Amino acid sequence: MKLLSVNVSQPKKGRHAHREITTGISKEPVRGSVMLRTSNPDRDAQADLVNRGGIHRSASAYPLEHYDYWQRELGRDDFTFGQFGEDFTVEGMLEDNIYIGDVFRVGHALVEVSHPRPPFFKLGIKMSMAQFPKLFLRSGRIGFYLRVLAEGEVRAGDTFELVKADPVRITVAEMSHLLFFDPENLEGAKRALRIKALSPAWRSTFEERLIRAGVIGKHDSTP
Repeated sequence: MKLLSVNVSQPKKGRHAHREITTGISKEPVRGSVMLRTSNPDRDAQADLVNRGGIHRSASAYPLEHYDYWQRELGRDDFTFGQFGEDFTVEGMLEDNIYIGDVFRVGHALVEVSHPRPPFFKLGIKMSMAQFPKLFLRSGRIGFYLRVLAEGEVRAGDTFELVKADPVRITVAEMSHLLFFDPENLEGAKRALRIKALSPAWRSTFEERLIRAGVIGKHDSTP
């Protein structure tokens, strides 16, 4: 498991649906080491602080293995690292072999997988395809977010060393499917809530699902 590229950007203005927006989706690789902070990598900034950045989304990771798939699917050959707006382009870290809550050491930083990375409309802008976020989600090739447990410098070429495996063992792929495509799976929702590292936004969604089904009350603790 390897970090192939660290990609950063500064917010830029653009237009979408006849309105002006600001986005930091256009990531570019950087040379040398970058300090990975609890909020985001140095030299990087987010325009959307609701859906990006913060302690539960310190950095996004996307597998290089998916680049070939999207090049074939879209008939393109112009991709570069950071193409999908990811902070880290990684290798050997596919959604079906990375588990929510797993802790890794990369470079001098310690990171934890917090939740899958769902697409948002700005990814469609980056790909010049308004429908791309839907294709992205349905493909299951979505990547994931990392929470920083200990800040440190990282650089291209660093390896990811598994430090601690979460005991519940739900992969990024399984968690994404559970949230977006399997709303009736209440046992799965209960299991997801047993992952202490699961980000608050995802935890809240599963809790609301169980409350609506009458499985837990509004003031009950995690099942």
